[in-house]
Amino acid sequence: MIKIFSLLVFSFFVIFILASGVKYKNTPDDIGDDCRIPNTAFRSGEKIVFKAYYNWKFVWIPAGEAEFIIQEKEDSYHITVTGKTYRSYDVFFRVRDYFHSVIDKRTLYPRTFVRSVEEGRYRRFDSISFNQSALTATSYNGKTRESAIRKNINLSECTHDLLSVFYFLRNMNVSQYRPGDMVPTRILFDETIYPIKVRYEGKYDDFEIKDLGTYNTLKIIPDLVTGNVFKEGNLMQIWVTNDANKLPLLVESPLTVGSAKAVLKSYSGLRYALNER
Repeated sequence: MIKIFSLLVFSFFVIFILASGVKYKNTPDDIGDDCRIPNTAFRSGEKIVFKAYYNWKFVWIPAGEAEFIIQEKEDSYHITVTGKTYRSYDVFFRVRDYFHSVIDKRTLYPRTFVRSVEEGRYRRFDSISFNQSALTATSYNGKTRESAIRKNINLSECTHDLLSVFYFLRNMNVSQYRPGDMVPTRILFDETIYPIKVRYEGKYDDFEIKDLGTYNTLKIIPDLVTGNVFKEGNLMQIWVTNDANKLPLLVESPLTVGSAKAVLKSYSGLRYALNER
């Protein structure tokens, strides 16, 4: 079976890589100007919900939902993501996932990240404390919080966690890219820094989402890491609104067994009105 919500959260990480114009450089004393970006895309109170589907023998089965919520504190944003399968799907593959990231308001880079996942028999706890000025991080990783092992990690410049990169790159300018351009970035995940490349596919107008509306969109295709979830040659396809919100509308991907998709179900508290056609 598939870790559907890990796929879903990973999808949202890669959605905005196409917008990344960050120049990486050493910043021994602090996060340098090339790593900083002001927030102009989201605000406290934003809530977006996605419905996940699993395809088995040409039948799309509603599997569950993932909810993304932003709360603003004095000097940080707290991002919380919860994903769970529907009760009707639990008998096949039960999921209860929790992700939480604390992001610095000045830089939009992470201070702490927590991941606690239950996916079938799979269990994983991951807690990371970032020291951005020293380019180091302290990770506690294991099957459970009690069994997690501490590890010190040296960071590359401008390194994000799984959630912070999603909100950071919503503020980037996509106008500098042309269809076919490949754009790199990186995250710290499971004690490893991953370089990820995404291909910008171009603009697609009049893209309809059932029960939500029709939108002008951007389409991107991430360079996936093959393994127990993705097969060699798999292409994940992602459509995102071509407006100031940069909201994902649809994520589709073939998997090692079957395929999966996530569809925007509802939204509230956006910084800007979502532009419908």
